[in-house]
Amino acid sequence: MASDAPVATTPQDRFFDGPDGLKLYYREHPAQGGDGVPVICLPGLTRNHRDFDELANHISSSTGRRVLSPDLRGRGRSEYDPEAKRYQPTTYVGDVVALLEAADAPRVVVVGTSLGGLLAMLLSATQPDRVAGVVLNDIGPEIDPTGLARIQGYVGGGASFASWQEASDAVRAQNVAAFPELDDEDWLAFAHRTCVEDEDGTVRLDYDPRIAEPFSETGGATPAADMWPLWSALSEIPALAIRGETSDILAPATFDRMASEKPDLERVTVRGVGHAPLLSEPECIVAIDALLDVVD
Repeated sequence: MASDAPVATTPQDRFFDGPDGLKLYYREHPAQGGDGVPVICLPGLTRNHRDFDELANHISSSTGRRVLSPDLRGRGRSEYDPEAKRYQPTTYVGDVVALLEAADAPRVVVVGTSLGGLLAMLLSATQPDRVAGVVLNDIGPEIDPTGLARIQGYVGGGASFASWQEASDAVRAQNVAAFPELDDEDWLAFAHRTCVEDEDGTVRLDYDPRIAEPFSETGGATPAADMWPLWSALSEIPALAIRGETSDILAPATFDRMASEKPDLERVTVRGVGHAPLLSEPECIVAIDALLDVVD
């Protein structure tokens, strides 16, 4: 008997040139017969496109939308920048614009986790015609200093491991407070999302350690100026804000102010999770689907 259930399409590996010629990567999950506005998924500071594989598969197969998931420069399969000073938000936004042009995606829904959410706000403020909707995953216009200090304590360490099990143990030790319910299999999958195996068999974190240099010099990977005007730029755009219940990056007071300043904001709190929800949680999938339903 034939099944009416959607079947995931095969993701495609794509490369494009950044504005300065750096070769950058994105994974494309092709649309399945739909013509809705595409979705672009932007990862956190040390993360890459693999964080979004499950979500992108779901969106592509269930809504027919094309999904683009880039590796920011210096991460994953994108080239490392010879100038570490370019590892900063305005450069990343320029790369995103170049990707949208290369992918012929003039207007998108942006899903951004942590740093990716900041980039979503910057893109909306500087290129408003390109943004049809926004999902911010555990990030807002203010960063909790507690979480910022935690990130500064590990980013750029350049850790490497003798095996995938050793890598799994390391990422568990660093992240277990945020994800206390994950089991051994989950942590091994987490390691495979965040690490890469070199030709000599060494497993290492899958990013250029020098991304930490501008982050440390400026006191964080965020613009020094007040970011609430960036939030105001989303006033006319459908938006969903997701927060991990125990997040040390998005404080409850900031989460509440976001809703106060944007009354039509949809919000989800993921119970028992810190920074940042994986976006594979059922409540996240339901909320993201609902947002996509209202985007033209």
